[in-house]
Amino acid sequence: MPMNPAKTTDALRDKEAALLNLLSGCGRSLLAYSGGVDSGYLAVLCAQSLNGSFLAVLADSPSLPAWEKDEALAFAAEQGIPLRVVRTQETQKAQYRRNAPDRCYHCKAELFAVMEAIARAEGFDSLLYGGNASDPADERPGVEAARRFRARAPLSEAGLDKDEIRELARVRGLSLWDKPARACLASRIPYFSEVSEEKLAQVEAAERLLRELGFREYRVRHHGPIARLEVGAGEWSRFAEAGLRSRIAAGLLSQGFKLVTLDLAAFESGSLSRLSQGGNLTEAREFP
Repeated sequence: MPMNPAKTTDALRDKEAALLNLLSGCGRSLLAYSGGVDSGYLAVLCAQSLNGSFLAVLADSPSLPAWEKDEALAFAAEQGIPLRVVRTQETQKAQYRRNAPDRCYHCKAELFAVMEAIARAEGFDSLLYGGNASDPADERPGVEAARRFRARAPLSEAGLDKDEIRELARVRGLSLWDKPARACLASRIPYFSEVSEEKLAQVEAAERLLRELGFREYRVRHHGPIARLEVGAGEWSRFAEAGLRSRIAAGLLSQGFKLVTLDLAAFESGSLSRLSQGGNLTEAREFP
């Protein structure tokens, strides 16, 4: 939803001006780009501020749904954002596949390593990513990977939080301003349950079905033979339709799941992480 008009103030515009000024001092820059609101908005400002001395980098791997890749490519083309798609190999790394709570570190470290190699080969000065002031800097393994590679988070440096970024994207007329938050497909697998390309493909096919059926907020959590669906509270009423339930169940069973369940709690980003915290993590190997 748009911010309260009272928040659309000169102070917010001043933050954007400060961000543009900050970017202008980054030199030739590579941006880790996903096509989400944060990195999409930042990419637009990089293209504006850096005048050709900028390249967005999209990581393509089995943990990225095909439609998210397509949307990211389409937005970059719409906005004239220079973009390179690179293939990352995190799913081949044992530390990533074991799926401990630091999984995101190994994913981001893989991407930043690829970007660093590009920077060295092609003379880029800075690595950037879309971290913002709403991110808990001390709790996210991906932030530690960014520190290791000296990648900067200009949105965070400018003090912009998620709501402010969405509002500034809306004011600019960016088509992704109200895009739901997304996370990689590996986030659907409980900690210490191995991440495999087979599981990622199962989740992608299951979520593609929900997307095609018009759901907006959803996750399919992979608990071995069990698929646990989370949807936004405003969409629960749709499950009163027997035909829809049957189609979803049949679709997910065809992907290899043995049981399909609907979580009675509303969709909440990061719910698997919270289920695994504060208890015995060994219990998260199957159904936390």
